[in-house]
Amino acid sequence: MKLKTKQKIADSLCSFRLPRYQEIPDTGLYLEQTAKYISDYLAPLQDTPVTGSMISNYVKRGLVANPVRKQYSRDQIAQLMFIVMAKNVISLDNLYNFMRLQERTYAIPRAYNYYCAEFENVLHYVFGMKDTLDNVGLDSSHEKTMLRNTIITIAHKIYLDKCFQVLPAELKDE
Repeated sequence: MKLKTKQKIADSLCSFRLPRYQEIPDTGLYLEQTAKYISDYLAPLQDTPVTGSMISNYVKRGLVANPVRKQYSRDQIAQLMFIVMAKNVISLDNLYNFMRLQERTYAIPRAYNYYCAEFENVLHYVFGMKDTLDNVGLDSSHEKTMLRNTIITIAHKIYLDKCFQVLPAELKDE
C-alpha cells in the first residue's frame, strides 16, 4: 500500500472521538433515533449503518434491556455503542457473557468511558498515529485485558477494512 494512501486513511480517523457517557442524550431516544445516533457516530469506522432491526435483535438476545416506553436510555445507548463494534469480532453468545462480566465489574458510565478512552488509544496506535499504547485506567485485571484485546481486534479489523476499500483503486492505477 502506498505511503500516501496509508496517511490518508490515518488522517480520516485522526479526529475520531466516541461520545462520552455524559454526552449521550439522557432524554431517551426511540428505536430509529437510536439507530441513527449510533450510525452517525460510527460512520467513519464502518460502512454498514446500524438498523432498528439490529438493535431489536440485541434486545431479544438479552444483550441490552428492553426499552422503557419504546425509548432507549443513556445506559442502553452506551452499551449499544460497544455491542455494534464488538459484534464484528465476538460471537453474540460470547458478547452476552462479556456484557454480564461488565455489569458485575463496573457501572455502565465508568465502563463505557473507559472503553471510549481505550478504543481511541488503540485506534491511533493501530493506524500509526502514535508509536506506543498508553496505559488507560488505574487498575490491572483480567477483565481489562479481555477488553483491551477485544478493542485491539476491532481496531485491526477496521484497519483491514479501510485498506481493502482503497486496494482496488491502487491495483487499477498500477
